[in-house]
Amino acid sequence: MAGSSVQAFGWAARDPSGVLSPFDFSRRPTGDRDVQFKVLYCGICHSDLHAIKNEWGFSNYPVVPGHEVVGVVTEVGSKVQKVQVGDKVGVGCLVDSCRKCDQCTNNLENYCPKTVLTYNTVLPDGTLTYGGYSDIMVVDEDFAIRWPENFPLDRGAPLLCAGITTYSPLRYYGLDKPGLHIGVVGLGGLGHVAVKFAKAFGTKVTVISTSVGKKKEALESLGADAFVVSRDPAEMKAAGGTLDGIINTVSAQHPIEPLLSLLKPHGKMIMVGAPE
Repeated sequence: MAGSSVQAFGWAARDPSGVLSPFDFSRRPTGDRDVQFKVLYCGICHSDLHAIKNEWGFSNYPVVPGHEVVGVVTEVGSKVQKVQVGDKVGVGCLVDSCRKCDQCTNNLENYCPKTVLTYNTVLPDGTLTYGGYSDIMVVDEDFAIRWPENFPLDRGAPLLCAGITTYSPLRYYGLDKPGLHIGVVGLGGLGHVAVKFAKAFGTKVTVISTSVGKKKEALESLGADAFVVSRDPAEMKAAGGTLDGIINTVSAQHPIEPLLSLLKPHGKMIMVGAPE
């Protein structure tokens, strides 16, 4: 070990009320392959809200949320090669996996049966993982991302979850080709990033939202090409059968059938929101 356990401070939920309160706890000592870093920014993901309220039914209190974590390295283990003290790093929603199964050896650690989530996971020794709503983190270097020097930490933090959650499926399902017409349902944390990626890929983008109040932001700030109010039957009918694909980012219960009518034949709808 490169040091002893370090006292940490965070914000934790103790029950499903949704209230966070101050929480003192310990991080593990910095092991040979560990990176310790000072947390400077952490995004707020809707899954954090689901977790602190136990809306998915598997919260282990106290819950310290946060898996869009960025900061500056303060200590490294003796075998760490990726980063050094003073480098900027990011941590997403995973902090460990078995490293040996087919999934791990094919860069699909997120499908490993022994995946360890950044928070709310009970480890074999009975301890809980605590996330980025805290001042310090310790993570295996394989699960720390070297941060580009020219990229602002505060603006980039949400890419560690909201970013990859939209970028990856747009690429995987072939909705990244110039000239395609892509719909983005919901203009929250995921949705606004999806719009920016889809525009960067050269596609035409229509935002579909229940809130007409988001129209200006979608068209003027984010560069979407069109805006459809999903509660307006006339607007939905006019947009029927026009989309090659939809990325649906809504994290609450909502009707799916009307959205399917917007797709062309053989169009794809990708669900990335995780309602309770």
